Amino acid sequence: MSISIGSGFSNPFSYGNDLQNITQTPYEKKLEEQRKEDMGIKDPVEESIEKFKKRHGIGCECETCKNRKYKDGSDEMVSFKSAQHIPRAAVASRVRAHEQEHVSNAYKDAEMNNGKVIRASVAIHTAICPECGRTYVSGGTTTTQIKYYNEDNQYQKDLKLQDSTKYAGKNVDYGC
Repeated sequence: MSISIGSGFSNPFSYGNDLQNITQTPYEKKLEEQRKEDMGIKDPVEESIEKFKKRHGIGCECETCKNRKYKDGSDEMVSFKSAQHIPRAAVASRVRAHEQEHVSNAYKDAEMNNGKVIRASVAIHTAICPECGRTYVSGGTTTTQIKYYNEDNQYQKDLKLQDSTKYAGKNVDYGC
């Protein structure tokens, strides 16, 4: 299967022997194609076009993507406690919103227990579908760090005492 471009230049993406394709009759070409088909040899260009259409076709979704479900594995009261399917177009925003629920829960927990959120980060994970080759959002992870203040704890009292001796006299007002 050779395509001639201009004067004497052949398609660099073609496979097979160009000279043989030029000298074959249409009947011989058809026999050659039938033999390759019987042996399972496919034209790489045609194969890649089929894969592209399967991947990027409008409304096309493979079985794996159709059956993909999302479920939360944490012990918090948030969405996705039972496995559910999310349409491909809405997955990224729904996962982000779900992870934001974990962040807001951390702020509520810190507020209720005399704490302070030091750090909260969200990571959205992606993967590639083994069937259709599309990239999809596979889930997310929320990491929070909360510092709790316990005034009754002896270690906390000692820490305050050390800080007071360390910072005493650091700021002096010379205007008096």
